[in-house]
Amino acid sequence: MTKCGAAITTGSWLTDNMNILITNDDGIHAEGLVALKNELQKIGRVQVIAPDRPRSACGHSITLHKPLRADPVKLSDGSIGYSSNGTPSDCVSLGLHGVVEGSIDLIVSGINLGPNLGWDLTYSGTVSAAMEGAVAGLPSIAVSLVCDKHRPDVDYSYAAAVTRDLALKLMEHGFPKHTLLNVNVPDLPENEIKGVAITIQGKREYDGELETRVDPSGRRYYWLRSDGPKDTLDEGTDVRAVSNGWVSVTPVHLDLTDYKSVELMRSWAIESSKE
Repeated sequence: MTKCGAAITTGSWLTDNMNILITNDDGIHAEGLVALKNELQKIGRVQVIAPDRPRSACGHSITLHKPLRADPVKLSDGSIGYSSNGTPSDCVSLGLHGVVEGSIDLIVSGINLGPNLGWDLTYSGTVSAAMEGAVAGLPSIAVSLVCDKHRPDVDYSYAAAVTRDLALKLMEHGFPKHTLLNVNVPDLPENEIKGVAITIQGKREYDGELETRVDPSGRRYYWLRSDGPKDTLDEGTDVRAVSNGWVSVTPVHLDLTDYKSVELMRSWAIESSKE
């Protein structure tokens, strides 16, 4: 991988013709989105469609029960993007079906403020946006910065540069259809990051608690709470790599079938035919 900050050498077919759609789940005005846009502009034409407000942990939800909007807004760097009332997955669909000009070659979602590791993928709006790109058969990347969401002065520059380099590699070498890359970057100074590791999805669990309260009218309401994730630091996993100071890059495909269980269930003799 190119050292971040080094000169970029690409063929003109990339820099002149590549159309990149970016989105996120932190909202159209998130700093990570603009940092990602400014870095990817070095390798292609970038267009932005993102939710009008934070949509973290919305998963792969899509909007079917109300109209979707995509209104032009000025981003913090003075450029124009589209703000939508939809989810991150909706934003990708809007981009692919005509809100932006031209065909899209690459989908990138992020830079998320906070990790998307292990089983977080099933919750993540960031990853789900990249999944929507993968569903459409397009090269797609989800990228997250593993940091405290309340930390001031977050620096996205290294994560953005890593994503730029990965995007070039992805477009140069190609990738299996309906597969995305889930990238997690440690929140460390660049000189303390050990490198980039290709990983598998690890295990991250939450011990949820339900807190019951009563509103002024006497009706009950509930808050879901958690003390934070519990990671299983198995060798080769994303959670272990990031905890040890490595950038984690995990290929993820859309087939959730447990093939071992398919064979196990066939031994139960529950299959039948009415023919």
